[in-house]
Amino acid sequence: MSNKFIPHTSDDIARMLERIGVKSIDDLYAEVPSEVIYKEDYNIPSAMSEIEIRNYFGKLGAKNSQLTIFAGGGAYDHYAPSVVNHLLARSEYYTAYTPYQPEISQGTLQYIFEYQSMIAELTGMECSNASMYDGATATAEAAFMMVASARKKNRVLLSATLSERVIRVVETYAKFHGVDITIAPEKEGVTDLAALRELLASGDVAGIVLPTPNKYGIIEDFSGVADDVHAAKALFAINADPSALAVLRTPAEWGADIACGDGQTLGMPLSFGGPYLGYIACSKAQLRKMPGRVVGATTDADGKRAFVLTLQAREQHIRREKATSNICSNQSLMALYATIYLALMGKQGMVEVNELAADGAHYLCNKLVESGKFTQAFPGKPFLKEFVLHTDMDIDTMNARLAENGIMGGLNLGNGNIALAVTEKRTKEEIDCLIKLMLQD
Repeated sequence: MSNKFIPHTSDDIARMLERIGVKSIDDLYAEVPSEVIYKEDYNIPSAMSEIEIRNYFGKLGAKNSQLTIFAGGGAYDHYAPSVVNHLLARSEYYTAYTPYQPEISQGTLQYIFEYQSMIAELTGMECSNASMYDGATATAEAAFMMVASARKKNRVLLSATLSERVIRVVETYAKFHGVDITIAPEKEGVTDLAALRELLASGDVAGIVLPTPNKYGIIEDFSGVADDVHAAKALFAINADPSALAVLRTPAEWGADIACGDGQTLGMPLSFGGPYLGYIACSKAQLRKMPGRVVGATTDADGKRAFVLTLQAREQHIRREKATSNICSNQSLMALYATIYLALMGKQGMVEVNELAADGAHYLCNKLVESGKFTQAFPGKPFLKEFVLHTDMDIDTMNARLAENGIMGGLNLGNGNIALAVTEKRTKEEIDCLIKLMLQD
């Protein structure tokens, strides 16, 4: 056979178009504005040999600058043991893509089960799904879970201290699902709980989403929030950094019904923005509202341990348009990544990751404040690995100077505020170099 993939014939295409009631392939793009359709020839190079293509992309890759990273904002430069990538490629995990046939997908089902168990332990929740695309879409799904549970209520409150990118994604998803999103205001860098209680008193709130740590790196105090939310017959979701949960109070300890967030902090490379990993965990009461796959452990006919999909009646291959879950290609490869990372790090390793990050972040913060050129934007507020400082210096000029010296500086938040992040990868020498460059006039 000359073709590895058999192309469609003209007759195949004509029959498919007739079946869907379209005259031509161009008609499929009729609603796409003509000004955004590329009409020129594609700049695709001619065929190359293997060594030529390797050299070609090697030269392209060499154009990228590898910087020492002190930026955060939802994506962090954490370390992952090199063995993670080697284990990812094992055939029993890597090739068993879809788990609908458990007899041939035990590898996939096993690591999803282990992943669920680890996320449930980190969050303190009773159940976890098989993973989502990223933290922002996972938060949107958490909002839909709360609305589905509330039935007649379709309003969800998002704290203004959530990442702005997360808020925008949730708002986009909500717009097309008929869900009303209201932003609960912030005060002095944390959620304004008094204003939150006033919003809850309206009686039409299905649920709220609060972050830990928040977009400023602050660890917020949610004491009493769960009681207030549940008294209003609403649900409580926490968007949490799963790595930080190794040392912080868990969503379950705060009384949350749902935990969600981005698993990128579990050793995943920044990779110019992905792929990352979204997680959702919940109480048993919300299990049937949770999207995504749920894997359970059982025994086979010979009494041996085996893994299967559970609660399949929720999914699209059974309920079609009425499904709770329409998450099919759910990036479970990244769930496998998180599973291997967590298994290698262990509980003590995760604690040490956060201790090293916290030590470095507080050292950097103290040194910059001691210089007299920076002040804490939110004094007295506890933080772990990320914090915000205020300065009269030109932050863009400062960051340009840092980049020239191989360092990615903090995020310019505007109004003289800069957000800096320190992970366990940053050495004292790197931090001291950053301080010296930042303090230059």
